[in-house]
Amino acid sequence: MVDFTIKDHYKVDDLLRIMELLRGEGGCVWDREQDHHSIRNNFIEETYEAVEAIDREDPALLQEELGDVLLQVVFHARMEEEAGRFTFSDVCDGICKKLIYRHPHVFGDVSVENSSQVLENWDKLKTVEKHQETAVSTLEAVSKALPALVRAAKVQKRAGKVGFEYPALSDALGDLRSEIAELEEALSREDAQDVFEEIGDVIFSAANVSRLLKADPEEALSRSTEKFVRRFSRMEQLAERPLAGCTVDELNDLWREAKKEEKSIGGILK
Repeated sequence: MVDFTIKDHYKVDDLLRIMELLRGEGGCVWDREQDHHSIRNNFIEETYEAVEAIDREDPALLQEELGDVLLQVVFHARMEEEAGRFTFSDVCDGICKKLIYRHPHVFGDVSVENSSQVLENWDKLKTVEKHQETAVSTLEAVSKALPALVRAAKVQKRAGKVGFEYPALSDALGDLRSEIAELEEALSREDAQDVFEEIGDVIFSAANVSRLLKADPEEALSRSTEKFVRRFSRMEQLAERPLAGCTVDELNDLWREAKKEEKSIGGILK
C-alpha cells in the first residue's frame, strides 16, 4: 500500500503525486516500464479522442478526454524529472512565458485592432523566437509528425506568405488537373515508384485547392470518410443478403440508392 490519501476531489498536485507513486518503487510495474516511445501513440490517440469529443459537442466526454491528454503530459514530464532534465513545473513555466511573450497587446504596450493583427504579431514573434531566419526554415519548422494533410496545408500556407502562391483558384485547379494527368501517364508506363509519387502530388495539390477555398483539407477528408461509412451502413440495410455475397453491379446499385436517399433528405455532404 502506497502513502496516499483518498479524497472526494483531487487537484493537479494530486495527479503529479499519483504519477510519482505509479512510477516509483511499489508502484505499477507497467507504468515503470514505459518510456517516451512506448506511449507515443497513446498521446496521439488520446488527443484525437479529445478532438472527437469536441466534434460531438459532448462536454462530459470532453472533460474525460482532456483528463486523458493531461495524463500523457504528466507521464512524459515525470520521465524527464526522473532523468533530471526538467519537471512538470518547468513545462508550466515555459508555456506561461511563451503566452506572455506572444501577447504583447495584453501584457505589453503593443496595440492591435483585430484578430488578424494578433495572428500576424504571433507569427512574427514565433519566427524570432524559433530563429527562423529564412523562408525555408519556416517550412522545415512544421512538425513532420503532423497528419500528412495538416502538414501539407501548413507548409503551403507558409510558402504563400512569401508570395509562392497561385494568384487565382483556377490556377490551383489547373495544377491539380496537371498532376492527375501525370498520374495517368505513370500508370500507363506501369512505373510503380512514379505512380506512388504522383499519387502524393495529386493529394498535395488537392489539399492546396481545399486550403485556398478555406476548407480545411483534413476536416474535409474526415467528413467524406464519415459520409462513406454512413452510406455504406445504409447499403447494408438495403441489401437483401450480406454485402459479401453481392455482385459488383448489385453493390453499385445499393450505393447509388443510399446516395440518392441521403441527398433526398438533405444529407450533410452531397
